[in-house]
Formats: sequence, structure tokens, C-alpha cells
Amino acid sequence: MEIRAVTVEKPEEVNLILGQSHFIKTVEDLHEALVGTSPHLKFGIAFCEASGPRLVRRSGNDKELVDLAVKNAQAVAAGHSFFVFLKNGFPVNVLNQIKQVPEVCRIFCATANPVDVLVVETDKGRGIVGVIDGQPPLGVETEGDVVSRKELLRKIGYKL
Repeated sequence: MEIRAVTVEKPEEVNLILGQSHFIKTVEDLHEALVGTSPHLKFGIAFCEASGPRLVRRSGNDKELVDLAVKNAQAVAAGHSFFVFLKNGFPVNVLNQIKQVPEVCRIFCATANPVDVLVVETDKGRGIVGVIDGQPPLGVETEGDVVSRKELLRKIGYKL
């Protein structure tokens, strides 16, 4: 068994949701869940089929994001994994809809940070054992940091 890190390639302004699912209709169901969230949301989806023809299934409403999802799905190549790349929206706006898709088993990460996917390979295939999502903390927030955090959340509309 070998574990290796696969770096997700993406532009800094693009958000990623990486998960695991279990059925070929995942691509269509994820597409339907996302398209109904916002008329401005741009997205690309890729799903690694784990049996049968074992294709990377794809969908989305933005060709560049679909191509990006396919490229990363091929690099990770873990059965039943899916990649969703987002523009003009954030994972927090769509995560619950994605979690409600019946085939979705788990979400590994939802982030705009640089990500490494930890992949293990055995004689049965490849799987994701975890992710590295961003850098470790440099300290604990001060009272001034608390004020700044609360101001930011209200400024961008996530809190009243």
C-alpha cells in the first residue's frame, strides 16, 4: 500500500468541494442541486466511476470549470470521488444541497485554499484517505481579531 499526495490544481478565486458518492446518477443529481441554488453560480462537476466502464462522468454550466474538475478527477483517480468547482458562489451556499443528494456519502473538504488529496492505492483500486486543506494556525485570535471577524461576516452579508 502506498499513500501519496495529489495537489489539486485550481485558480485562487475558485472554490472546491471534494466528496465521495456511490452511484452513476451522482453527476446529474449534483448538477440539479447546484443549478437551483443561484442563477449566477458557475460550476463544473466530475465523478470517478468505480465499476463498469469506469469513466470520469462530467457536467456543469461552465466549460472551464468542467474541464478543471475532469483534470483533477483524473489526477486523483479515486473510485467514487467527485469534484465540484465553483465561481460566483461559495461552498457555504450549496453544501447542504450537496449533502442532501442521496448518493453523497461524505464531504472531504469545501474550500478556496490550496488542497492536497491524500490517496492510497491497493490491489483493489485507489481511495481518498484525507485532505490537507490550508496552513496550520499561527496563534489564537485576540479580542481585536474577534471584532474584525464579526465585522467581516456582517460586511459580506452572512450575519446581521
